Amino acid sequence: MKHISVLKDEVLEAFAHLEREANPLVLDLTLGFGGHTLALLQSHPHVRVIGVDRDAHALELAKERLGAHKGRVEFVQSDFGSVWARLDNEDKACVRAVLADIGVSSMQLDSAQRGFGFASHTLDMRMDTSMPLSAKEVLNAYSPTQLEKIFSEYGEIRETKKLVRGIVQRREREPFGSAREFSELCARTLTRTKGINPATQAFQAIRIEVNDELGQLEGLLDSLQGAWGEGFLRGARVGIISFHSLEDRIVKNAFKQWSKACVCPHSAMKCVCGGDSALGEVVHKKPIIPSEGEIAHNSRARSAKLRVFAFREGGR
Repeated sequence: MKHISVLKDEVLEAFAHLEREANPLVLDLTLGFGGHTLALLQSHPHVRVIGVDRDAHALELAKERLGAHKGRVEFVQSDFGSVWARLDNEDKACVRAVLADIGVSSMQLDSAQRGFGFASHTLDMRMDTSMPLSAKEVLNAYSPTQLEKIFSEYGEIRETKKLVRGIVQRREREPFGSAREFSELCARTLTRTKGINPATQAFQAIRIEVNDELGQLEGLLDSLQGAWGEGFLRGARVGIISFHSLEDRIVKNAFKQWSKACVCPHSAMKCVCGGDSALGEVVHKKPIIPSEGEIAHNSRARSAKLRVFAFREGGR
């Protein structure tokens, strides 16, 4: 199966601190085919991993791929936004690295049955196929106002009204039944820019809506901040790989807030919080991006950005 883990070497470098830990546990919250987890297991023989994925099929494939490391990997089917609450305190106390590779895996994109690809004969886009909402319901049942909001906010599409008019006219004649039908409508309706398929942002918007991707990311960040406040994650690192500006902005702003020493309101004449509120520090001022060599080898890596945050050892 074709699968290339994005920024694999950079993730290993970001989590190099694991070598100094006695009994480290890594949370790979978007396990996929297990590429990042495999690299971490091979690089650090003393590391254990909890691999999380919403996709049951992906978990089965990862179990096969990681079979040689049986006993060091636990597999959990869950969305990444709520998985922290499912861990017991013993595991929480051992977590020293959290990785989330936010985005659609190559397995999902290349599977005609999943409806993520432009040429797919289905219209699904669910990462967890047990969930009720699919792309078919969004395109065929959402009101024009709901569609405009999704394409404007999640797809950042300028020609939103034009696209929605086309969707409504098309579904009045015949409901959408495949991703191919929708991508063909996008090609006829939207202006192509910089050689990018005009359906790209529209598919992104629907996928975010179907899977509540931004809500999941915000839930993850909130749970990690809360965990640190409860005494966990001391000295741990968080690495999040995003693939579009909406996700990256959320991660950037959260890490920036976590690194503030003073959290007093701007209206305060002087600091009254003690100036010791920082949870840790942002490891790199700018996001880590793929090398030209990696992009040449894997074009899907071109928009990836890795941001890393290091929680401090002590706590307030």
